[in-house]
Amino acid sequence: MKVSKEEKDALSTAIDKMNDGLDVFIQLYNDSEEDLPPVDFSEETIKLIEKAIASIGREKVSEKINTIVKELLSFFGEQKD
Repeated sequence: MKVSKEEKDALSTAIDKMNDGLDVFIQLYNDSEEDLPPVDFSEETIKLIEKAIASIGREKVSEKINTIVKELLSFFGEQKD
């Protein structure tokens, strides 16, 4: 393929920009971590949560679950005498 000097310069610039972009993607990939949920709910629990969300809304369900979990986990912080 024959190209003019200007076309060759434009292609070179485009390749440089693509390489810079690829470097950014590689860095993002290398810095990434697997996004795991803190708790693995059973299928039955997930269905109940989805049913509650459909009934009273995501915000209210999240609020109630957070309250219950915080209360439950607060017992682990207490020391026995």
